[in-house]
Amino acid sequence: MARTPSRIAFTFAVAVAAGAGPCVPTAAAGKAGKVSCPLVFGHGGYPTGPDATAKDQVRQANNPSAVDDMKSWGADGVEADVQLTRDGTKAVMWHNVTTNGLDGAKAKITELWWAKGPSRLGARRITRGPYKGERVHTLRAWLAHVESTGLIALLEIKPQTKGILASTAHGAQAWKEISGPIRERQGRQRILVYSTDPWIQGELARRHPTLLKGSAARWADSAAWDEPAPRWTANASRWESVLAQSPPSVMTNYTRDYRRWLNGKCT
Repeated sequence: MARTPSRIAFTFAVAVAAGAGPCVPTAAAGKAGKVSCPLVFGHGGYPTGPDATAKDQVRQANNPSAVDDMKSWGADGVEADVQLTRDGTKAVMWHNVTTNGLDGAKAKITELWWAKGPSRLGARRITRGPYKGERVHTLRAWLAHVESTGLIALLEIKPQTKGILASTAHGAQAWKEISGPIRERQGRQRILVYSTDPWIQGELARRHPTLLKGSAARWADSAAWDEPAPRWTANASRWESVLAQSPPSVMTNYTRDYRRWLNGKCT
């Protein structure tokens, strides 16, 4: 049944109050009873529980194969994770605090060199999950691949980088490693950046004020990710409620399922 004008206005007011952003329904969308389609950002998922590290299948889109999968599943963008190697000498794409999920001896990422030593991170390979055999990539190489796919890059600067970024001795080099590749590309590539650490977020706001994600990408899922993953249907109610608020973009662990579910529900 078609919405009345007052119903359209009420729905838009609720969406704005909820922080959905300026997404005004068009007349065509109102007649069809649909909202504007959000951009879909693919997220890799990480298991819950005390044995999470043992169950982790390294699904994050931190390597080209994972990025290509997100593209094939219908994502508009990918969320990935930026860590720093020892003394901030290299910005790399990796989710975990340690090398859990990589071959070789276990160590913190911030304790390893990228290109020197027997345990150098650049020589490590993923040992399990769908991207077994893939290596760790630098931020610069990862951004180049994402650009080639046409996807939007959404970078999370991990909290573990704070100690290096705030360091008097190594902070300048570390920020150069993160900011350099972004600034090289921001004129031609769509890049968003954020951190869950308040201090890093504040520094990003100062250094990259036009690139902050803020709360633009709404988290769409309600089911806690685990291994094996719960069925996508556990998210259906939450997906409905988030979409009703006309968010400009959403983030999900279920990229392929969400894109299929979204078909026909928005314009």
